Amino acid sequence: MPMTQENATWFAETFDKVVDNVGEALLGKQDVIRLALTTMLAEGHLLLEDAPGTGKTALARALAASVQGSHSRIQFTPDLLPSDITGVTIYNQKTTAWEFHPGPVFASVLLADEINRASPKTQSALLEVMEESTVTVDGVQHETGRPFMVIATQNPIEQAGTYRLPEAQLDRFLMKTSIGYPSREALTSILAGSDHPDRSRGLEAVITSGAIASMSDIASQNHVEDSILDYIGALVEATRESPDTQLGVSTRGAIAMARVTRVWAASQGRPYVLPDDVKELAEVVWAHRLVMDPDAAFSGATAAGVITRALADVPAPTTR
Repeated sequence: MPMTQENATWFAETFDKVVDNVGEALLGKQDVIRLALTTMLAEGHLLLEDAPGTGKTALARALAASVQGSHSRIQFTPDLLPSDITGVTIYNQKTTAWEFHPGPVFASVLLADEINRASPKTQSALLEVMEESTVTVDGVQHETGRPFMVIATQNPIEQAGTYRLPEAQLDRFLMKTSIGYPSREALTSILAGSDHPDRSRGLEAVITSGAIASMSDIASQNHVEDSILDYIGALVEATRESPDTQLGVSTRGAIAMARVTRVWAASQGRPYVLPDDVKELAEVVWAHRLVMDPDAAFSGATAAGVITRALADVPAPTTR
């Protein structure tokens, strides 16, 4: 059933309540919180590339607490095994049966801290669950439930002992962004409450996990004109045809944009998507999916620049 204006108004009000609640733990970062919640409602995953100590753990914990969900954290290290993430089947001698012991991936919000420090084999353990929301152990599938979101982090400064994320895994992240350091005003407020540095622990839920799943279902019915879908397709083709790229936005990336703009529009109280929604989200949804030409990158070309040029060259639809 298409989204109504009444649904959109309720969606936007509830969205703002969750954002404000998370904002009690992550001061002065409303934009990042809105992107994180949009990712969750679009049933996608978020990659944060940021320096240590900017509040990545606080964001994950506060988001889980605000939606009455569970939270788990995995510190990725070179010796981490796939079973440390997904879980393991163990034989119980008392019951003479094999029992599945779920790993930390079975949570509403999973923080994969410093994901690029684990081996490619361990990183690949996340591929199935990020795409299908299921984990297969010894031939048996286990569902993670809804909502389910991976917030992965990587440190852009320290590269020793890290493994570059493969393109296939990067493509499974709906968005890539950074939190950044707080403003002077926000830092002063943080220092004033330094006796209780983790503000996320005191947060109460403002919505249930079931309601979040319902919001995702409602947003998926938000109206997108065919002209806007064609606009997304034209932008995707522009990134593929750019002389600065070896690989442009994938079909998965195009689908991701169509999904996320529905949520973004609903969060602003609109039962329809505008071309401006695509423009506003283009960089965070697409930049990490581009594979740049080495010569072009050496000359200073960037993924953000490719997307900016595509937005400038491809005319946005102006009529229905």
